[in-house]
Amino acid sequence: MTPELTTSIDIGAGRVILTVEYDGHRFHGWQYQKMGIPSVEAALLKAVSKVADETVDLVCAGRTDAQVHASHQVVHFETRALRSLRSWVMGINSALPDEVCVHWAGNARDDFHARFSAVARRYRYVIFNHPVRPGLLRHNVTWQYRPLDVEAMRKASRCLVGEHDFTSFRATGCQAKSPVRRVEFLNIERFGHYIVIDIQANAFLHHMVRNIAGSLMAVGTGHRPVDWVEQALQSRDRRAGGVTAPPYGLYLVDVIYPEQYGLPATRPGPAFLQPLFDGGIAGQRG
Repeated sequence: MTPELTTSIDIGAGRVILTVEYDGHRFHGWQYQKMGIPSVEAALLKAVSKVADETVDLVCAGRTDAQVHASHQVVHFETRALRSLRSWVMGINSALPDEVCVHWAGNARDDFHARFSAVARRYRYVIFNHPVRPGLLRHNVTWQYRPLDVEAMRKASRCLVGEHDFTSFRATGCQAKSPVRRVEFLNIERFGHYIVIDIQANAFLHHMVRNIAGSLMAVGTGHRPVDWVEQALQSRDRRAGGVTAPPYGLYLVDVIYPEQYGLPATRPGPAFLQPLFDGGIAGQRG
């Protein structure tokens, strides 16, 4: 039993926050789908409503796409129920499919909103760069069999940091009112056969991370020159950008809120990468 689950403080009778992780490969994204199509929201909604003994409405920090994962999704809901931390976490998890897990629950201030209170979101895109396709992690990484030049990818990515019009890197059907976003950092690291694109921004456009990853991989394989990414950015034309990278390697790993809301600190995932970032033997950078 983790120390966080031993608290006797009751949670509920108002707005409740959950932190959630999920393997998205079997789901058609976060958002509830008609006709019984599997979604993360549908699975979590059923489990939370069972523990609360009432139907609830869920609000998440970011609606992930089909087959996209999250190591740290944040959700809030309103309830009349009052339960212990352990009852919320363990009760919800017992009613969830194996691919979804709640890590923490807490009371929220009345002005907290999982989506609109967030000041930044962080994603990691994980590439398995090896001539042979992966077996065990085939649904959790993107396989690129061509050798990738990480230094070229880093140079190409520098133009994306800061506030820009990201029209060239958003889906053609993106419904955001403005294409302007502020990228706070974009780091690229190699750990053996794994390459991780780590990006944080105030908000993201539809397919923005996957389009950036696809463009950077085009540079990494030598199919495009380093300055092509900046040219695509300045063109403000989606047709000038690279292909959309597959969803399998994309993870929502953190959502940042002002300190006043009291959410627990998190270690960005996914979990199988943490030893690499911690500098273990397997994490020696190539």
